Amino acid sequence: MVIVAPQITKQPAPAPSARNNRGSLGRKVKDNLTGHAFLIGAVLCFALFMWFPMVRGIVMSFQRTRRGETTWVGWDNYVRIVADPSFWVAWKNTFVFTILALVLGYALPFFVAILLNEFRHAKGYLRVLVYLPVMLPPASALFLFKFYAYDPSDAGLFNAILKGVGLPTSEWMQSPTMTIPAMVIASTWMNMGSAVLIYLASLQNIPGELYEAAELDGAGIWRRIWNVTIPQTRLILALLAMIQIVATMQLFIEPLILANGAGTQDSATSVAYLIYQHGFFQNDLNGAAALGVIMLLVLAAFSAVYVRLTTKKD
Repeated sequence: MVIVAPQITKQPAPAPSARNNRGSLGRKVKDNLTGHAFLIGAVLCFALFMWFPMVRGIVMSFQRTRRGETTWVGWDNYVRIVADPSFWVAWKNTFVFTILALVLGYALPFFVAILLNEFRHAKGYLRVLVYLPVMLPPASALFLFKFYAYDPSDAGLFNAILKGVGLPTSEWMQSPTMTIPAMVIASTWMNMGSAVLIYLASLQNIPGELYEAAELDGAGIWRRIWNVTIPQTRLILALLAMIQIVATMQLFIEPLILANGAGTQDSATSVAYLIYQHGFFQNDLNGAAALGVIMLLVLAAFSAVYVRLTTKKD
């Protein structure tokens, strides 16, 4: 007698219903509701406080408002701003300040970070000491420089140091030739702490084996910095270079406090201060908007070139 086993046919799995799909989608939305709420809040804040003023400023740059009446004037505001001699003086001062700030304020924090990275004791104390100026309000720090360090008499800190080593003293902010270097020194002292901490974090990620191999090859301290430290931190160096250029080209609070605005013979007038002057002293909001758009285009062009070059390289 032969017993034949019954054949079992596999039934296809039932297709998911639309109700299940809706339930899965609802759970996903519910799970991410908090994240979406924070994202929407951030987007609204950016739209209200950054994007809307930017678009409004671009629109105002093509308008003229007189006695409450607004008319479209095309490029007239731009032509008028560019024809103003103060426009070129402000751009010259801004570029000179940016270049000097890169020479001093960009290289100095990097080498300070390298020095602090070599210390084996009191690391926390030294980092707090370097970062302390960043925690001061910028206005307080600049007033400290103005009335204590840059006092043109022999009682000023810097003049006392110069006199002590037998060098001639300076009038600092009262001198047209020393105004921008003095602002660079004050700005570097105020802001270098943040860059130093970023560089320190980057330096601590460099493998120690690279330095050991360089020492075995007979490389000195400068060769190790050039061949190991700088290549390993090039992305951070490039990023902070762009951030510093964008920040220094918006120079405003330093001339406002240290040089009372324009300085001697317009030696401290910057583009940002010229915008402030047009908007609040001359009641020329349309001209200020045009000048702001010009600065926006210059910084945007620089940022685009920077992104293009770094993308090709890295």
